[in-house]
Amino acid sequence: MKRIPPSFFLTFLLLALSLLTSCGSSNSSPDSSSPTNYIENKGSDTIVNLALAWAEKYQGEHPDVRISVTGGGSGTGIAALVNGTVDLANASRKIKDEETSEAQANGVTPVEHIIARDAIAVIVNPNNPVNELTLQQISDIYSGKYTNWQEVGGEDRPIVRLSRETNSGTHVYFLETVLRLGSKEDKTLFSTNTLLLPSSEGIISEVRDNPNAIGYDGLGYVPKDLKMIAIAKEAGGEYVLPSIATVNDKTYAIARDLYMYTNGEPAGIIKDYLDWILSDEAQVIVAELGFVPAIK
Repeated sequence: MKRIPPSFFLTFLLLALSLLTSCGSSNSSPDSSSPTNYIENKGSDTIVNLALAWAEKYQGEHPDVRISVTGGGSGTGIAALVNGTVDLANASRKIKDEETSEAQANGVTPVEHIIARDAIAVIVNPNNPVNELTLQQISDIYSGKYTNWQEVGGEDRPIVRLSRETNSGTHVYFLETVLRLGSKEDKTLFSTNTLLLPSSEGIISEVRDNPNAIGYDGLGYVPKDLKMIAIAKEAGGEYVLPSIATVNDKTYAIARDLYMYTNGEPAGIIKDYLDWILSDEAQVIVAELGFVPAIK
């Protein structure tokens, strides 16, 4: 048998040690500054700017957490929750019974969290002389009963109706609360010539450019160069503009809660984040962006 020289064993040993060292370095722990926890947050376009502001602030204080925020509408967020592909679903409306049933069939248990409140402002071009409307008049405008601004005290001009698309929670809320005046038996629909727009920004832009337009949007999205309509709950009632104060004292007619939904009771980093959202620090951001802080 041929004798193997001692130098062979030394070379083999050095090679083995080199491989062990390289393997160890590839499995070393990540840099402490790299995020190790991930939260997927999706849904309401009304909430998206607020959610982005929250995420930026929270990640600045918790560098080990990464939060992804996307819009698409309340329906999109809830669908993602139903399918188990999101941690937090943003919604500007309550989850529907059929959505809850579908979620439960998929092994998902939606749990509701009120994270802020919002007023829906009815807006017109500043050149429109109309300043006040009742809920019934707004319903009649959007259902197509009124087609000319002259019918509600304005000039002889056609009314151009603007709405969010049907996947929007704001669209659903406005349909149920304003067009149908809160009646579950009422089947009133938007007029067929209502222009459906995919975003709050789209409605703002169209109202700004069109003196005949009427639209609606979350209070936090309305710029100062557009006119908000003062609304009375009924004929002869007080006309009230939307604000934090009028939402909290319940004098403004079109106000709602804003939600995040989780699959079951939140735990771990999801619970930590939701607890922070309801803290005074995070609720200050709510007011800064024109929304109404959640009532504790």
